[in-house]
Amino acid sequence: MPKIQILDQNTINKIAAGEVIERPASVVKELMENAIDAKASAITVEIRDGGISFIRVTDNGCGILADEIPMAFLRHSTSKIRTVEDLFLVSSLGFRGEALSSIAAVAQVEVITRTCGNLTGIRYQIEGGVEKGMEEIGAPEGTTFIVRNLFYNTPVRKKFLKTAMTEGAHVGDLVEKIALSHPEISVRFIQNNQNKLYTSGNHSLKDIIYTIYGREIAANLLPIQAGYEAISVNGFAGKPVIARNNRFFENYFINGRYIKSKIIGKAIEEAYRPFMMQHRYPFTLLHLQIEPELLDVNIHPTKMELRFQNGEAVFHAVQDAITKVLMHKELIPQVEPGTEKRNEKPSVPPRQQNKTKTPSFPEPFEKQRMLQWQETNSAGTGPERVAEETAGYCVKKIPEPVEKQISKPARQMDLFEERLLEPASRLRHKLIGQLFDTYWLVEFNDQLYIIDQHAAHEKVLYEQTMAALALRKQSGQIVDPPIILTLGGRESALFEKHRQVFRDMGFEIEHFGGREYAVRAVPDNLFSLAHRELLMEIMDGLSEDAAFAGSTMIYEKVASMSCKAAVKGNHSMSFPEADQLIDQLLKLENPYACPHGRPTIISMSKHDLEKKFKRIV
Repeated sequence: MPKIQILDQNTINKIAAGEVIERPASVVKELMENAIDAKASAITVEIRDGGISFIRVTDNGCGILADEIPMAFLRHSTSKIRTVEDLFLVSSLGFRGEALSSIAAVAQVEVITRTCGNLTGIRYQIEGGVEKGMEEIGAPEGTTFIVRNLFYNTPVRKKFLKTAMTEGAHVGDLVEKIALSHPEISVRFIQNNQNKLYTSGNHSLKDIIYTIYGREIAANLLPIQAGYEAISVNGFAGKPVIARNNRFFENYFINGRYIKSKIIGKAIEEAYRPFMMQHRYPFTLLHLQIEPELLDVNIHPTKMELRFQNGEAVFHAVQDAITKVLMHKELIPQVEPGTEKRNEKPSVPPRQQNKTKTPSFPEPFEKQRMLQWQETNSAGTGPERVAEETAGYCVKKIPEPVEKQISKPARQMDLFEERLLEPASRLRHKLIGQLFDTYWLVEFNDQLYIIDQHAAHEKVLYEQTMAALALRKQSGQIVDPPIILTLGGRESALFEKHRQVFRDMGFEIEHFGGREYAVRAVPDNLFSLAHRELLMEIMDGLSEDAAFAGSTMIYEKVASMSCKAAVKGNHSMSFPEADQLIDQLLKLENPYACPHGRPTIISMSKHDLEKKFKRIV
């Protein structure tokens, strides 16, 4: 067995730093939390190269006394707690005493600070955990931390950082969260000498939401103010109309701390579930105040997670607060003049409204009809009369389980490949008509084919779009006036990362100032769908994983969006239109399922129909 030995202090510090400092955003988080604990009313964050080469955090807080500065960079030094019992009552944001020592262990750090009442300040330098100098200097009240060359002495850690743009987006996202958690503090964020965010510190949470997320979200907020035993919930819940495809907009804070909690996330989504489509997620910004003794925040080095003494009570408080505000509001979206998309809730079809009612025919008449059938069937005559008598009934074929469909592929594939899809066969297709304004019936040889017009058109549009994108044959069409999108820091960074892909697809998107982007052209096949909601869905679908999948992931997202132009069910189509759709469908490589996995065509043989009508046994 290798000899056991005690690690040197330098190695210990770097290990500790690895637990707390993961990326530039981790540094900014720790320094901003320290500024908040120092009672600052204004904080400025400035970064360059995504924070990898330069971070500066300035506050107007109480400052650090000269003789305490070196001590502040020692491990487990803190002004927040004195005994182990204080861990369970701590209400400050930073308390472990590892933040400054961890930052200093992996970067070159400079501190300039002055406390109230002192005429001069102190400049202190520490690099890689080693003190480099300390001197008096003229300085305003408060503290400025300058962090240079993060991970300069741990190159392996530095290799795992993302690009400067991505790291900067993480910092921007973090600064926004802290600004939202403390509306009483003025927060400024500067990236590469450009102002990205400024909040006034006027205590107005809605003003900050407007600044960060834009007018559309700010205009669709429902205020929440609810109190429960040992828990209060305040803030805003977004109307379902501004729901997104991801959870990035589910914001919640506990006692002023931005955290992640599966319990709270689940409570939010359960409250919204009756009001939203599946796989859509709401906008929320909730401030929870919970008695400190009911929390354990000492379970994760970055303090992003916590444990509740009574998680069930927290779950029900959040769910109840949101449910009540949603239940007592009229959530009918307002339609703006000139928009093509309508968000009104569709009326319930008559068939669904009456699904619990008794049959249309009274019971005695049904018994009489059954006796007639038995008589004609036993005599072996009159099948045409039976068919005439039963006209108007809809006999539904229950789809087989997927496993059974897969277990007998030969017969089905033979029907499609050797008969239906042959060019010569197309001339012998007999288009019978449309059923329920949704399904088209096609007779071919001894088979009845039923085509779902919506699923079929979706697949046609999807494959046409994918083919055009792959061949770079997609052209753009001018949108006038342009559509203005408000992108968050993460969305903006991901868009910039994939800007060329969008340009190749036919989009023309340019920066419009601040967080706004102007969409001046869209691909031809998306022109009829060019509205803000569709484009935001595409942006929401971006992720850092797209870097591994290349442009294909974005192509698939855009192609899926093109499916929204597909003809819908309950829409009457002409015979020539149906013929054209069938022609397009049968030219595809795989016409059997829509992009979402639903079948486009099902079939029934003449033999099966005759068995249903008891012509054969």
